[in-house]
Order: sequence, then structure tokens, then C-alpha cells
Amino acid sequence: MGRSAPVVDLVWEDWADTSLALPAYATSGAAGADIRANLESEARAKGLVLKPGARLLVPAGFRLEIPPGFEVQIRPRSGLALKYGVTVLNAPGTIDSDYRGPVGVLLINHGARDFTVAHGDRIAQMVVALVARARFGLAASLRATARGSGGYGSTGLG
Repeated sequence: MGRSAPVVDLVWEDWADTSLALPAYATSGAAGADIRANLESEARAKGLVLKPGARLLVPAGFRLEIPPGFEVQIRPRSGLALKYGVTVLNAPGTIDSDYRGPVGVLLINHGARDFTVAHGDRIAQMVVALVARARFGLAASLRATARGSGGYGSTGLG
């Protein structure tokens, strides 16, 4: 390939279960690395219950150092969404390269039943992505396009 992969360093939180796997790609073609729920010790045995319509910040148990020029996007796992209606609320969530705080995954239950997040469950995936930073300038007018100012739904169905 000839391209070197960016290195994202992780450190465990003091309370974290360090026997859990670090984020990892499930297959050789996976774009996202799976993140596991790393629950604090008092919640590990029973898990965390996510009621229908409720949201919950689930700890991952680590902090990241993302190289400048990159971000980490937190995205849903399709199986959780399809089978249980559980997804990432602010998808994709963005972790900026200058953030050094704890990583958490904001889940919401759109399903009809309680969903239990068990310690060690794969709850989301993270995608490391290049970031392009733009300059913003004020213009007297904008160039015309065929679409013009057509907004939501303006291109129709199908």
C-alpha cells in the first residue's frame, strides 16, 4: 500500500478494566474499530439498563491522543440498531485532536424494550478520519447552481 496508518494513542482510566480489548477492527476491510463498554466496577455485574426512549453515556474507559489533522468519529453499530433499535444519539460524534478527556458513547434506545449494556459489549465503532480546515470569507454573492436554494427534500424521492 505504501501509506502509513496514523497512530492514535490510548491510556486507560484509573478505574478501567484493562483486561478488555482495545478498540479493534473486526475484519480486514472494516472502516471502524469496535469500542467496548468499560463499566465502572459497581455496574459490571448487572450492566446498565437503557429504557425505551432514554439516552445514556456509556464509558469506554480510556482517553485518546489523536494526531493533529485527524478526528475520531463515533458511529453506531448496525447490528444494535437493527436488532434492538439502539444507536449513537449524536452520530457521528466527533472527538477532536486536542481533546484529552474520557471517551464515552452516547446511546439512545429507539426500541420497544429495555436494553442492557453489559460490561465488555461492543457498543459503537470509531473511525479515524482526515480533517480539512477551511477558511471562511464573506462574499457579495454566491455562484448560481441548478439546485439553487432548494433545501430539505427538494431533489425528490427515488
